Amino acid sequence: MNDSEKQQVIDLLNNIMEVELAGVVRYTHYSLMVFGYNRIPIVSWLKGNANEGLTHAHKAGEMVTLLGGHPSLKVGPLLETRKHDIGDILRESLDHEKSALALYYKLLHLAEGESVLLEEYAREMIAQEELHLDEVDKMLRKPGDVKPFHS
Repeated sequence: MNDSEKQQVIDLLNNIMEVELAGVVRYTHYSLMVFGYNRIPIVSWLKGNANEGLTHAHKAGEMVTLLGGHPSLKVGPLLETRKHDIGDILRESLDHEKSALALYYKLLHLAEGESVLLEEYAREMIAQEELHLDEVDKMLRKPGDVKPFHS
């Protein structure tokens, strides 16, 4: 990987880190805005997502420093929609996770044939994000509905 390609990967990893950190803020906020009978399990799930986002951000930052880069101090875009219905929260979560997944696919494309470490990292994160998307998709379905949710 030449210096230009390495910088492109570092920039993308920093972008991933920023998006994952935005997810931490987003899921923490969501966990504070859940009310109703199912509050406890949903809050627990949202807090778990915030923790997972922090772990993902840390992994991306570790990759940045491994490549000799400087980790970003930025947080990705945060949008306050003021929609706090569980369905709204889950749909926003689905959109957020899709954007993170797209970045990991972009990283895989850049790393292919250049770095087994980065390829494997990207593949691991893609698998985790796709499983998470599936989980959110299933949560958005009506009970007994086996067809995927379409936003």
